[in-house]
Amino acid sequence: MSLEKFMPRADHVGSLLRPQNVVDARKKFYEEKSITADALKAEEDKAIIELVKMQEEIGLSVATDGEARRSFWHYDFMGALTGLDLEERDEGVQFAGVKLRPIFPTINGPLDFPSDHPMLDHFRYLASQTNIIPKISIPGPSCCHFRTDVADIRHAPYQDVELLMDDLIKTYKKAVQAFYDAGCRYLQMDDIFFAYLCDPKHRAAKAATGQDPDWLITQYARMMRESIKDRPGDMTIGMHMCRGNFRSTHAAEGSYDAVADAVFNQTGVDVFFMEYDTDRAGDLNPLGQLSKGDQRVMLGFITTKTGELESLDDIKRKYEQAGKFADYSQMGVAPQCGFASTEEGNDITVSDQKRKLQFVLECAETFWS
Repeated sequence: MSLEKFMPRADHVGSLLRPQNVVDARKKFYEEKSITADALKAEEDKAIIELVKMQEEIGLSVATDGEARRSFWHYDFMGALTGLDLEERDEGVQFAGVKLRPIFPTINGPLDFPSDHPMLDHFRYLASQTNIIPKISIPGPSCCHFRTDVADIRHAPYQDVELLMDDLIKTYKKAVQAFYDAGCRYLQMDDIFFAYLCDPKHRAAKAATGQDPDWLITQYARMMRESIKDRPGDMTIGMHMCRGNFRSTHAAEGSYDAVADAVFNQTGVDVFFMEYDTDRAGDLNPLGQLSKGDQRVMLGFITTKTGELESLDDIKRKYEQAGKFADYSQMGVAPQCGFASTEEGNDITVSDQKRKLQFVLECAETFWS
């Protein structure tokens, strides 16, 4: 068996706009209660076949299921963990101008990754439908801590935050191995809260609860490193970092400066997906922290928040700027985020989405032909 890792030059973060048949079926199942779970799954299966076909026809070397079975990019995975439950309340998380649906994770018992976690079957179905490399994205271990309010950690031993983090590591180690055993060789673990901890208001919010933001950064890096360090040699781990993505809005801003060393040199991750489509992300200086070697940075100059297509010349100039800080051979191209981090999706069209993905490939072919 080859132990060579797949290192993409062109890729996307994972989520795609939900096809209309999935939107309709989810409404019938969850709101109207007029179809069965099997009927919903059948519609999702059909939609994923078409999403995979679109990615293959464009010429991408990686396919995802578009997260078509999910409501949220993170909560669906988290809610299926042993010991973690999702509660619906009155007040949602604030984004720029809109609020997220009011779902809150609560930790009610010892954490574990169950052998029947539904996303294992999600991956298996994806792999059965594509001839290119199947990738699945899941929230990284920091998400379970960052997104759970201190008051919602109800399992008493986890009042010791380091014990909670150690159990998250054990949970994620099992997840990584389970996905590998299911055939996954490219697993993306989205730890976007590194980027949140670059934002003064999010740092202040954590400090107000007695948590040192800089300590959290080092601990989140440790959690990722320990979770993935025993992965087989032919398994690629990607990590996406952005500042929020809900109906084309954001929730954080700030340069990667505060986290660059921890992210690049302490996580052990192979491929980094970094948001760089607006001034919210700061300048490119943090790329200078990337060690020379085999790691790859997918620079997200192409936005998924609007349908307007970027200029190839503008993107080229940005890569030339990035080349002042990091080795050009360690770069790749991907959009700055997913197209639908929640089932509502961003305010773009299906044709916009396809043109953006085609443009990703055009950039890669132009810059690394």
